[in-house]
Amino acid sequence: MKHFFGLFLVLSGLGWQACSPSHVIGRFAQKELLEQPGIQSAQAGISIYDPAKAAYLYNWQENKYFIPASNIKLFTLYAGMKYLGDSLVGIRCRQTDTALFVVPSGDPTLLHPDFPVQPVVSFLQKTKKNIYLTDANWQDRALGRGWAWDDYNDDYMSERSPLPVYGNLIRWIQDSASAAFYSIPDINWDVRFTTDTLKKAFFVRRDFNKNAFEITEGKGKNEERRVPFITDGIASAAVLLKDTIGRTVFTSSGDAASGGFRNSPLQVIHSRPVDSLFRPMMYHSDNFFAEQTLLMVSNERLGVMNDARIIDTLLKNDLKDLPQRPLWVDGCGLSRNDLFTPADFVWLLDKMKNEFGLTRMKGILPTGGTGTLASYYKQDSGYIFAKTGSLSGVVALSGYLITKKDHLLIFSVLINNHTAGSTAIRKKIEKLLEMVREKY
Repeated sequence: MKHFFGLFLVLSGLGWQACSPSHVIGRFAQKELLEQPGIQSAQAGISIYDPAKAAYLYNWQENKYFIPASNIKLFTLYAGMKYLGDSLVGIRCRQTDTALFVVPSGDPTLLHPDFPVQPVVSFLQKTKKNIYLTDANWQDRALGRGWAWDDYNDDYMSERSPLPVYGNLIRWIQDSASAAFYSIPDINWDVRFTTDTLKKAFFVRRDFNKNAFEITEGKGKNEERRVPFITDGIASAAVLLKDTIGRTVFTSSGDAASGGFRNSPLQVIHSRPVDSLFRPMMYHSDNFFAEQTLLMVSNERLGVMNDARIIDTLLKNDLKDLPQRPLWVDGCGLSRNDLFTPADFVWLLDKMKNEFGLTRMKGILPTGGTGTLASYYKQDSGYIFAKTGSLSGVVALSGYLITKKDHLLIFSVLINNHTAGSTAIRKKIEKLLEMVREKY
């Protein structure tokens, strides 16, 4: 009888394990995702966490390192939410009887077309004093570590700078009906037209080393191309500000142009609420906004703009308890040098929920049918709030999932070196999360 009772307990335990969330989710994940063509030979990591129970529903290689692509923006978002306050610092300045010394903050919204209200521009337009820009707090480079050099002409890789203007992009517009080409902003840089008659589409290419542009005429009546310009620190910003401000803007490098700002109180000009930047940064996965956000955090926390220094500071302080210490090199995830684990993202998302509240996080992250999730999770939008990540061979998704039992889960799925189409993989991940939402 004792032997029978012992066998009953063993079999009961095995039955319970067979029905456990980890087993059910694991079996589904293997069949519907991990064993699918194009993914089977890839590297994949999955972590699904129940914060109410402080327990994991499922883990698969959750402590392995992966290239996370734009999931990096979650870490940048945390830094911005932690250290940029309620409103962005547009500029800092100090005034004398005849001069206005401007200390840039890295704010990417200055003269950006998505932000029609421009408090900093209005402030500068009102002054009658000579305006001097300084780059004394700039200690970084225009392009991030590990970025692909031959993407320099693409609009998703605008240069970083201490005083961005117009998103550090030139908008080129072709109106074939009137045979007109023009740029926003208007520029005096070199422009030439290609002699290659085989090219049919409207296209603009900037020289690699200078602000000179080659235009290919297209057949469409109205077309637009956005091309990054070389910032040269604050030099290009001063040139492009001149027409808007209505006077020459002077520049000097280093402390000589500071007007003694390091030892004097500075006036702060705020530009806009921080979430008005964070929301499009996450909804549209805006690399430029993310890079400048991390630089702004560095400026507020350390007094200088330097990615490497602020990343090291964050990892040694606010993020010191991460499950695995990541290799983190940029703010947006363009670099393939970035390496994080799924467990890192779950830990961070739990921390952000606790520090900033789920309501605010839901207002910043896209949900189904919106932003970068526009083509996914449409059937029951409003139950997932997550950040996508995409590079060649990389698909990532990390965020919050609310089940049909109104239970909050936190998840991260990172896939590297796949050979399937990204859309197909995202559909497989969607199917997995829908199953989890339905059952738990």
